[in-house]
Amino acid sequence: MRIDLNVIQEWIAPASRVLDLGCGDGELLEQLQKNKDVVGYGLEIDAQQIHRCVQRGVNVVEQNLDAGLTNFADASFDTVVMTQALQTLRHPHLVVGEMLRVGRDCIITFPNFGQWKARWHLAFSGRMPVSDLLPFEWYDTPNIHFCTFRDFEVLCGQNDWTILHRQVVSESKLGVVFKDFLPNLFGETAIYHLTR
Repeated sequence: MRIDLNVIQEWIAPASRVLDLGCGDGELLEQLQKNKDVVGYGLEIDAQQIHRCVQRGVNVVEQNLDAGLTNFADASFDTVVMTQALQTLRHPHLVVGEMLRVGRDCIITFPNFGQWKARWHLAFSGRMPVSDLLPFEWYDTPNIHFCTFRDFEVLCGQNDWTILHRQVVSESKLGVVFKDFLPNLFGETAIYHLTR
């Protein structure tokens, strides 16, 4: 399981109602159902991922997040989760606002484009970075909004969203040592827990 998904499990209360946006193959919801006894639903647009969710026994609805969450009433869920999808949305700030409308709180993870490897790659190769976490070339990437930890915290401040928890994770040796001292430079993935 990805390291950010392990952190998220710690932040979700047992027996809560969870909506997972861009739930992928349903791995997180499956684990939350087993370990936390949550009632969970996933939203996903990819047909193959939806099929995998069904195989796992995860409730999933086919839905494009860029179309909004108008089919959900206010405060329908305790927690709304979105992992590694923020950068793919046409209007990410509107989707986060919707997450905080339909949920009491939300948890978001995204890749940090301020990380030193991305800076180094762009500065010295003159090309957009490609990594294990972001394995796409510039012409076929689904990632259309690149942001850093600092960018995201500015967005939170502009919208009066309260940060309950924040954590950065890294799988590289250098990142593991320095991520807590210089998170914008050494953190690979940001994990934020927000409320209004």
